Amino acid sequence: MKILIVDDVHPILLERLEEKGYTTDYQPRIQPEKIIQKIPDYEGMVIRSKMQVGHELINRAVKLKVIARMGSGMENIDVEQAHARGIICLNSPEGNKDAVGEHALGLLLGLFNKIPAANDQVKKGIWNREAHRGTELKGKTIGIIGYGNTGSAFAEKLKGLGVNILAYDKYKFDYAEDQVNESTMEELYNQADVLSLHIPLSPETKNLVDQRFISRFRKPLWLLNTSRGEIVNTEDLVSLLHNGKIMAAALDVLEYESSSFEALHQADNLPRHFSDLCRMERVILTPHVAGWTHESYRKLSEITAIKMLRYLSRS
Repeated sequence: MKILIVDDVHPILLERLEEKGYTTDYQPRIQPEKIIQKIPDYEGMVIRSKMQVGHELINRAVKLKVIARMGSGMENIDVEQAHARGIICLNSPEGNKDAVGEHALGLLLGLFNKIPAANDQVKKGIWNREAHRGTELKGKTIGIIGYGNTGSAFAEKLKGLGVNILAYDKYKFDYAEDQVNESTMEELYNQADVLSLHIPLSPETKNLVDQRFISRFRKPLWLLNTSRGEIVNTEDLVSLLHNGKIMAAALDVLEYESSSFEALHQADNLPRHFSDLCRMERVILTPHVAGWTHESYRKLSEITAIKMLRYLSRS
């Protein structure tokens, strides 16, 4: 059985598959048109983010049994079409959940203590302690939207900091645990000091966080986004930062990213709203690396191999 791997993976993935007798074809630099030509020969395919698996490829994949996505989001796969053709689609969100949880906590501490701005000024020879007086997390209410792998991992990292954790998930129930309160959106609107997003990109969540949505919150917010950039309307975010409804924001993702998350769309002609974000000291930006650590690189590959082998052994 042949498995095509079309993006960079940790060598452990190839080792695990090959030791079980599968033939791996590792081509991380292959072009999409070449994949479409080759795919009829393969029973399995491993992708990350740069490959779009759409109607044409799925129709040509006459032997394909499984598409494995290294990571969490499945928006680059036509899952409905794949299932209609009898192809199972797997992902591996467990592999980078701790990385995302830790990064989100780092962003939150950076915002509350103004660490990036203080670092920049000290390196320029500016010693202004009062301008960088921090705010303590203890006693604050952290609202988490989406209580899957990364949302629950973030909540775990928050325990012990003396915060009140409210979690809302439209599709999960009875998940309350020690120090985590299963909440409604109304409770988040009324109580949250911090809002952290841990939801997939879908037609339901695209531009979810806009002027209208944020206006429902009683208090000014600190905003964290380590999920997908298009969930937050950047133009509205800039306005909300200017009027103080959002006090500060930390974004690991931007709506201007390409589908592979490796660059910004139209890098030479970015919207003015992105430039506005870059000029604000109250905004922290990182390049979609929350889930991308040395440890998660291996764990993502290990979990992908385990899931593929479990499915293929039954098929």
